[in-house]
Amino acid sequence: MAPSNFNVDLVRNIGISAHIDSGKTTLSERILFYTGKIHAIHEVRGKDGVGAVMDSMDLEREKGITIQSAATYAKWKDWHINLIDTPGHVDFTIEVERALRVLDGAILVLCSVSGVQSQSITVDRQMKRYSVPRLAFVNKMDRAGANYERVATQLKEKLGHHAVMMQVPMGAEDRFQGVVDPILMKAFFFEGDNGENVREAEIPAEFLDEAEARRQSIIEGVAEVDEKLAEKFLADEPVTVEEVRAAVRRATLALKMTPVFCGSAYKNKGVQVLLDAVGMYLPNPKEVTNIALDQKNEEAKVKLEISPEKPFVGLAFKLQVTPFGQLTYMRLYQGKMSKGDFIVNISSGMKKVKIPRIVRMHSDDMHDITEAEAGDIVALFGVDCSSGDTFTGGEVQYTMTSMHVPDAVISLAVAPKDKGASANFSKALNRFTKEDPTFRVSRDEESAQTIISGMGELHLEIYIERMKREYSCEVVAGKPQVAYRETITQKGEFAYTHKKQTGGSGQFARVCGFLEPLPADAVEHYEFVDEIVGGSIPREFIPACDKGFKEAIQKGSLIGFPVVGVRCVINDGAFHAVDSSEQAFKTAAIMGFREGYASAKPVILEPIMKVEVDAPEEFQGSVMGQINQRRGVIMNTENREGRVVATAEVPLNTMFGYSTDLRSATQGKGEFTMEFAKYSPVPRNEQDAMMAEYKAKQAAERK
Repeated sequence: MAPSNFNVDLVRNIGISAHIDSGKTTLSERILFYTGKIHAIHEVRGKDGVGAVMDSMDLEREKGITIQSAATYAKWKDWHINLIDTPGHVDFTIEVERALRVLDGAILVLCSVSGVQSQSITVDRQMKRYSVPRLAFVNKMDRAGANYERVATQLKEKLGHHAVMMQVPMGAEDRFQGVVDPILMKAFFFEGDNGENVREAEIPAEFLDEAEARRQSIIEGVAEVDEKLAEKFLADEPVTVEEVRAAVRRATLALKMTPVFCGSAYKNKGVQVLLDAVGMYLPNPKEVTNIALDQKNEEAKVKLEISPEKPFVGLAFKLQVTPFGQLTYMRLYQGKMSKGDFIVNISSGMKKVKIPRIVRMHSDDMHDITEAEAGDIVALFGVDCSSGDTFTGGEVQYTMTSMHVPDAVISLAVAPKDKGASANFSKALNRFTKEDPTFRVSRDEESAQTIISGMGELHLEIYIERMKREYSCEVVAGKPQVAYRETITQKGEFAYTHKKQTGGSGQFARVCGFLEPLPADAVEHYEFVDEIVGGSIPREFIPACDKGFKEAIQKGSLIGFPVVGVRCVINDGAFHAVDSSEQAFKTAAIMGFREGYASAKPVILEPIMKVEVDAPEEFQGSVMGQINQRRGVIMNTENREGRVVATAEVPLNTMFGYSTDLRSATQGKGEFTMEFAKYSPVPRNEQDAMMAEYKAKQAAERK
């Protein structure tokens, strides 16, 4: 049943995000254990073969990574916490994106040894995009080389946070005993088999001076960004525990500071204190501004109110196919809903659906409830929709702003090994595209192949493996294909006349104008400008010209990839009273584009990846050599505790097979992460080779 005492002020919708291997899932497991949701702790790569509760897919348990964001709820003291554990691997970035879209607050987990890593930067950028207040948790304080202060400094230097250290760790590495809360001036020890007994004690003498100094620096740090506390601080008045906590909360919610905590999730130290901080410093749903667009009023912005009395508005942010049908995760922004109610899908043409079942999710377990209110996150059965659809009760026509979906950077041609499995193959592809907006499926008409595209090799590998396991469909995959783009580097003019006279009415259209590159910071890849004056092209044919250009940019003439960063301007033309038609102007625009494109010095663009390699120092030479061989540009190197960390920009095309090469060059001790950084022109010699290959392929197909 839904909690009858549901109090939205005590709800915390939070996510846990971090770089891969920082200990997010281990932290989630401890949170579930201490909140009584699970009764035994299982490690992510545990020897008991059970694996973490939050990693519910077999693949997640085998690989020891999180692939899908998992949702659960827990009760800590008086707080009701909806928790989403997100993947750290950049290939599953959409899972982080959609979780942050619906969360009110987040915990940014950082490793006490590695500090701020490449994926921490990506996750932080996503949090900033959705204005999510956050706490930082410096994990793995028990590891050799742990340094809480260094990580807090990196938060300031690398991410631009106003980071304030809220604790004093008692020892570090194998001497890490617990934490001191300088605001309260108490020490916390975590005892019992799993650290479940929190003992509050006086601060040990050797940490007393540091705790007093830290208390002063917390007050100074918060006073810098909070006026109320600044007044007291400047007047040299004593400050109570409640006043400091209230100021920390105000500054955190205003995104002016990031409180930094520390502990070791694996060694069961510091997690309960972090849970207290979630309740004290992260927002309840009422303290976050959520905006919807009113479709009845030209998409005017409407502020949603977290009130059960208002008309219902909810966002379906994640889908999962289960043996019982589609499970739709929904965040309720306004109003309430009950089992049996009818709700309307605004995003898919006002489709009315009945809610047959509402559940609370605990990873892959379900607990049935009869109703849910604004501010909550629940899951629905029997509601068919797509990820990102907005639902209302029908009284209003609001849609929530959609989330950012990055472009795919890699493609593979796939086909079922056994022709008899083609029905399952189609089913799997339909399901995966519905669940994951970054997984795209298309058909190459020329080669009659099915092409899947995604965020990286691992992303596509996981889906191929899931087809085999979940749909008994073995897949044959072609060689990975990089998602190249084409663009222009200068202005190119065109004046094209399309004439066709074949019995009956002919076709006539003339379009003149030019193509030019869009500025580097342009949001859109294509822009159409109509500068026609004096009616040389009648108004009704202008949209046909736009349509023609849009079709032409789908396939550039260099190697047949889409054209980006181009502005198409028409400024003159001619028409025939009888022979001109929409089709004629569309064709003229396509041919005009090709004419202008040839004279605009087109180039091929390739995806450049930001690669971070971490390996023991003795292999520094071979790591750098491998990056250089792959046309990589090294941006930064730093040495941390006997390991070298190199950040480089490397063309994706040269990165295939890199993991094997890196492992063999570093005796299996090197690891790397990569994410898309930008598109850059391909070197001239490579471009010529690619164009020659494309022409040869076309000639072979014509034969």
